Amino acid sequence: MHSAQFVVLGPGALGSILAAHLARAGHSVAVLARGERARYIEQHGLRINGLAEFTVPVGVLTDPSGLRSAECLIVATKTPGTRAALASLRHVQVGVAFSVQNGLMKDELLAEAFGAGQVLGALANTSGELLASGEVLFTRNVNLMLGELDGTASARAGLLAATLDSSGVRAGAVSGILSWEWSKFVAWLALIGLAVTTRAVTWRYLGDPDGAWVLVQMVREAAQVAQAAGIELTEEGAILPLRTILSGSDSQALEAVRAAGKEFAVDAPRHRMSALQDLEAGRRLEVHETFGDVVRRAKERGVRTPLLEAAYHLVAAIDRINCGSPS
Repeated sequence: MHSAQFVVLGPGALGSILAAHLARAGHSVAVLARGERARYIEQHGLRINGLAEFTVPVGVLTDPSGLRSAECLIVATKTPGTRAALASLRHVQVGVAFSVQNGLMKDELLAEAFGAGQVLGALANTSGELLASGEVLFTRNVNLMLGELDGTASARAGLLAATLDSSGVRAGAVSGILSWEWSKFVAWLALIGLAVTTRAVTWRYLGDPDGAWVLVQMVREAAQVAQAAGIELTEEGAILPLRTILSGSDSQALEAVRAAGKEFAVDAPRHRMSALQDLEAGRRLEVHETFGDVVRRAKERGVRTPLLEAAYHLVAAIDRINCGSPS
């Protein structure tokens, strides 16, 4: 049976970036992987380029039953199949767990598997791309924020964030993590919708006047769902100028989004949303656990989200057609 200080479930782009930086910093790291990805890491280690360039070996586990304990479990898989993946790890003694997945279901699923007391909320404004070669292109390193689900600050969140930050992945600990998660999510939904439909790098649709208009309307609808749930959104947790989008005039909101596009063009010109990467690779999209989840939450609270609901069905159709799934 295997034990490690850090265990990463899902060494795709972000999971590989986290695992590689932690291993390079001298921590005990293992990744749970399958198939070709597992074979590649066993043979070549984790290879990172872009914002950082290095290769580091890590332990690879292909069978979850072989894992006994993890001081920290990091979930970095795509959202489909998360419940089943976590069910295979229920026997593991987990000190603390957090998920860098997209959406809002992740914390609930981790609490269901390991107990709410073992779970930290998290959001990552950190990204990369898993290349066909097996290497990972590290494209964005802004912050990875951690916090207690009850909204308090804690020593364990601070210590874990400091460990990640010192390894080279910018991180911090905050109180009110659910506010931060929602603040990222309302912008992320709109970005994904535009990424999948335009199939463009991020700065292009942010800088386009019609792309910016659609994004503003989608963010505003998603924000209404958050507000109906009693969540106070924050500019700090957002990946776009949320305050201006929500409180400014239409022209001010559009100008702010297009300005964000110019920043992406300079700072991360090759940045592509993970959903676009999945689409072009023929992988399933994170549709029902993200778009579908927020549409469900909206209906439960009586909030109208016509554009988000239309985007949900459109992205779901694109996903089925792209993967050749039956209707």
